[in-house]
Amino acid sequence: MDYQLIIKFWRKSLADEAFLTVIEGKLKEALGDAVELEGYDVSSKEINLFMLASDPRHSFRRAKDVVEGLGVLNGMSAAFRVAGGAQFTSLWPPRATRKFKLP
Repeated sequence: MDYQLIIKFWRKSLADEAFLTVIEGKLKEALGDAVELEGYDVSSKEINLFMLASDPRHSFRRAKDVVEGLGVLNGMSAAFRVAGGAQFTSLWPPRATRKFKLP
């Protein structure tokens, strides 16, 4: 797994933190061995979910279906980078106007 895929959820778009347990279970179900869930970090404004993936674009397309099914697609952004790297490649939203960054 050469890449780290990060999905960022904006806190104001989520009902509560119990969402993390639900999304994690659904992503494991949908993605199987294609990714390794690394965990998440939580701040007052956002929740970042970290995954290792061999093909981050394909893994994101599958994860996006899960997020869309939960109704929070508009409250997220996503990007990937080479594992351990600093340069992000934005995946969502399309044509993002600002750079993806971690707190």
